[in-house]
Parts: sequence; C-alpha cells; structure tokens
Amino acid sequence: MGGIKFGTDGWRAVISDTFTFTNLRMLSQAIADAVASESWDKSGNSNGGRAPDPKKFVVGFDTRFLSDRYAGDVARVLAANGFSVYLAQADAPTPAISYAVKNLNAIAGVMITASHNAPRYNGVKLKAAYGG
Repeated sequence: MGGIKFGTDGWRAVISDTFTFTNLRMLSQAIADAVASESWDKSGNSNGGRAPDPKKFVVGFDTRFLSDRYAGDVARVLAANGFSVYLAQADAPTPAISYAVKNLNAIAGVMITASHNAPRYNGVKLKAAYGG
C-alpha cells in the first residue's frame, strides 16, 4: 500500500488503492492536530480581522463515488478531537464550502473532491479560515 502524497492543491489518489478510509482517517487526524497546534493561524489577520472560532470546522463533499461517506469519516475524526463540525447535507461545489468556512467563521474546512481528475480518483482539500 502506498502512502499519502500531496500535490499542488491537496491530496488526490485512486479510490481503494491509496485513497482508503484508513489513509483518510490518518490524514484527518493530522489535520486536527495541525489546526489545534500553536502553528495554525488563529488570529483572523487573513479573514478581515475577525478571529475564527478555533473549535468550528466545515466539511463538504462532491458527487464522486463514496465522497459522502468519506466526508462523514472526516467529520467523525474532527468531532472526536473536540471540534464542532458542520457537515454538508448534500454534495456541494468547492467554492460553496470555502464560502461556508468564512461565513460560519470556522477555523478551517475540508472538502472531499478530486477536482478535475479522472473519476477513479478522490481527494482532500484543506481550507483555512479565509476560505482559501
């Protein structure tokens, strides 16, 4: 089994090859650890001066195979780490999740999508408090 390899805008991998629930849970824990760390920008300087809620997270997903289940697992890991998670109730485009992160004043967001990659791929994008 291969490891998690990041590209220009997150992690993309072939579903059930390296994009697995096990790898996704491991990455979700790493995201939770990073966002909770002192190194994560919690100042609000990049969000118009409004400090984000350090315990609020947004999780969204697209229409790809298992994206809704992957998002549910990400949400469970984040919730187990003490975050209040806003999980999308239906598939959504990435910009809508970016907007939700900023509009809900969340510390961060995760979008399950492989963007323009072939249908056999899925992926994860991490969004900062400003939505990018």
